[in-house]
Amino acid sequence: MNIAFVNSTRKWGGVKTWILDFAERLSSYGHDVRVYGRQQAFVDEAKRRVGHGESATFGFDLNPATIAWFRRRFSEHRTDVVITNIGKDLATAGVAARLLNIPVVQQIGLPGDIPHRLKTRLLHAWIAPRFLCSCQYIADGFLTSLPYLRAEDLHVVLTAKRVATGPLSVSTPRRLVATQQLNPDKGHETLLRALSSLDIPFELDVAGTGSHEAYLKDLAVSLGIADRIRWHGFTTRVPELLERADVFLLASLSEGLPNTLQEALAQGVLPVARDVGGVREVYTPELLPWLLPYAAGPAEFAEMLRKALTLPDEKLLEMKHAARQACAARCELDGKARELEAWLADLTAKAGQTGQARSAS
Repeated sequence: MNIAFVNSTRKWGGVKTWILDFAERLSSYGHDVRVYGRQQAFVDEAKRRVGHGESATFGFDLNPATIAWFRRRFSEHRTDVVITNIGKDLATAGVAARLLNIPVVQQIGLPGDIPHRLKTRLLHAWIAPRFLCSCQYIADGFLTSLPYLRAEDLHVVLTAKRVATGPLSVSTPRRLVATQQLNPDKGHETLLRALSSLDIPFELDVAGTGSHEAYLKDLAVSLGIADRIRWHGFTTRVPELLERADVFLLASLSEGLPNTLQEALAQGVLPVARDVGGVREVYTPELLPWLLPYAAGPAEFAEMLRKALTLPDEKLLEMKHAARQACAARCELDGKARELEAWLADLTAKAGQTGQARSAS
């Protein structure tokens, strides 16, 4: 298959990592994979990992110049299927694909990502995309938020990672890591307040940027824990940070199925997380005791972190192995990439049959 991924967002997030992970695997299976994006770091990483990355200028929705540009690209590369993100992707690349009768898949990150508006409904009615959801929680919520959709138009493939195979170890003091964007809905303030109440040594690595960054750094100073935190900003060294970490922290108030969680499980990091979005879908019974209720605040996180930080080395190592086993059982990349491959092949085959029927008539 000739597959095109399109992403118009300006900042790095989980969806970009998802694209690169799955595009890389699909390319390794022998498919011709093209990646188009706006953020230069994303385009450069696509070139490195997938073998193709091309910068695109999107402009406004339904921009004729952008639509024409994508139409030329899809025609030149004989594209079989186009996978878009939300927003401008569908209103530019999605339109170009529809004009060429190429199947369109729209990736959905959260149930409310696409507002229920007449313009969106008309665009969906004309393009007739299929919707790819990264967990069942998103699929269920998406059907509720856009009631004109049909369940058969949605497909679920869990976000996934390749399980690391290196040896696991534990650190003294324990190393914690948080790798979400530094925005208010990611719950970093809850984590900092929880950690400030503990009298146990720890070191915390924080990767990511966002609108709350300056506030969180000032808060860490006021709470007296700034000397135990390393702020890494935007970094491509997340796997390295996870590899040396003991406990992964997720206090988000809004998530689908966080890519950052799968990254932590794959590396073998004990996840202490809020029960948000589809998180529970990848937790095995061994990890459920480390899943906090959605309403958990600093006190509840502090209690759970105290338990994690005081685990004996042998028990912590056991939990780290359980994290890897959860990834292998629930969200291993090769298995999920094969699921996506089979679904895309089915879509393109049906599109080919429809095209032949139209030509015959």
